[in-house]
Amino acid sequence: MARYHIETYGCTSNRGESREIERRLRDAGHYRVDGPEEADVAILNTCTVVEKTERNMLRRAEELADETADLFITGCMALAQGEEFRAADIDGQVLHWDEVPQAVTNGECPTTTPDAEPILDGVVGILPIARGCMSNCSYCITKEATGKIDSPPVEENVEKARALIHAGAKEIRITGQDTGVYGWDKGERKLHELLERICEIEGDFRVRVGMANPKGVHGIREELAEVFAEHDELYDFLHAPVQSGSDDVLGDMRRQHQVEEYVEVVETFDDHLDYWTLSTDFIVGFPTETDHDHEQSMALLRETRPEKINVTRFSKRPGTDAADMKGLGGTVKKERSKEMSELKREIVADAYEDMVGERREDCLVVEEGTADSVKCRDSAYRQIIVQNASDHGLEPGDFVDLEVTAHETMYAFGEPV
Repeated sequence: MARYHIETYGCTSNRGESREIERRLRDAGHYRVDGPEEADVAILNTCTVVEKTERNMLRRAEELADETADLFITGCMALAQGEEFRAADIDGQVLHWDEVPQAVTNGECPTTTPDAEPILDGVVGILPIARGCMSNCSYCITKEATGKIDSPPVEENVEKARALIHAGAKEIRITGQDTGVYGWDKGERKLHELLERICEIEGDFRVRVGMANPKGVHGIREELAEVFAEHDELYDFLHAPVQSGSDDVLGDMRRQHQVEEYVEVVETFDDHLDYWTLSTDFIVGFPTETDHDHEQSMALLRETRPEKINVTRFSKRPGTDAADMKGLGGTVKKERSKEMSELKREIVADAYEDMVGERREDCLVVEEGTADSVKCRDSAYRQIIVQNASDHGLEPGDFVDLEVTAHETMYAFGEPV
């Protein structure tokens, strides 16, 4: 039996795939050790979202190859840019993630026992509901690794969620490259149906829905918002990455949606939910983005005022259509990124300022923080830190009513009521 070390970089979906790798390895009798120096094999689950990440992955792969006898490299960079590891002469095998367990066992199929429990990250269970997406974005290299959407049946995902809850999960994180198009490959979008079924599982838990592109959500926005409004198990949180406030730029990005569709999604959730969190992403400095396009993005940010915002400077990814476009200068991207990031901090700080003095019921303690603190999530998935947690007897998995007493830019502080 092998001793393995695994490292995961990138999105929640990658972490979910690493959990599945570990489950299969454990079921086959292998066990995890604390570091590569103690391991027989090392597993590197890679990300390739920007060029800096790519360089970091190559460097880490080289280090792990030197520290262990066998290295298996998987994840988005491995699948989209496997030749980069070979060009760097790294002594490791590039594999699809579901090939890793069999490779570790030297070709033997792991035997999964019926009573095997899922691997949890504390009280958090990660549930990848599908792999791939329906988009063909001109700048995205991840598509080369994941392909078109492949959706398991609703019942299969419900059973996985039930297993996580029975194993002790208090927070289920629904993940995927684009959760909004779950079921589209079978002819019908079924995210709202899946969420309703999961919320019917017996137990006290919360569910966070991962990234859903505006186009996929738009067609089921009413049904989805109604499910959120009806079920307290669902965090009232939606991550819908718009990427630009300019329809011209969205067209060049091949994003499928237009700004109006994104706004209609936001308005629909506003109609159904009194208190919720909108999360979105913007790419700053896309090659065709003009000053006017950038101003449109800034205007959209001011109009919709999302409470969680990811701002990323455009980075050319090899093999994508956008890589052949003439890019903007680094100074332009830096200035636009700075301007948008300053507005982001203002909007998010305002959202947390509005929480001060308010009572938040049934907040979930998700994980331990630093210096005897715990990190909690309220009904809209906003983070509230409770200090001196041991004085209140708070541990991950507990539910607690909190009064928000203060805030920083990206989180609040609270005290048990």
